[in-house]
Amino acid sequence: MTELRRATPDDAAAVARIWYPGWCDAHLGNVPQRLVDARPEETFEPRALEHAGQTTVAIVNGGVAGFVMVVDDEVEQVYVSADHRGSGVAQALLAAAEQEVAANGHSRAWLAVVAGNARARRFYDRRGWADEGLFDHRAPHPDGPIPVPAHRYTKPV
Repeated sequence: MTELRRATPDDAAAVARIWYPGWCDAHLGNVPQRLVDARPEETFEPRALEHAGQTTVAIVNGGVAGFVMVVDDEVEQVYVSADHRGSGVAQALLAAAEQEVAANGHSRAWLAVVAGNARARRFYDRRGWADEGLFDHRAPHPDGPIPVPAHRYTKPV
């Protein structure tokens, strides 16, 4: 059974252990090298800690199996550990994110998927999200945002 709850600072390490390999799977070869260079493994735990208040974690058998981050109307991150992919964890997290966007007072959620991430694009397509086309997602970087070609997906909530 999957339990969803708000992340706490104590979850940051577990979130980072899922986030970094998932990010690599989805992004390596699909984003500018400058962004890859700006996201070494050691940066993920501090980012997870910083965003704990915006993160929902999925707990399976007492451990973090996945997470989603929501900021305002954007579903920023959806990641599930490799051993829980296909188990329904991602669907539960995405449904929770959609509910959170609605609770934030919005009628439509959006998210960005890098152009080469076919697995994620299929996942969102199957869950009723609409691909509104390519745009330059501006990934945060200390020297200024890095433009990343991505598809903008939206869904009424």
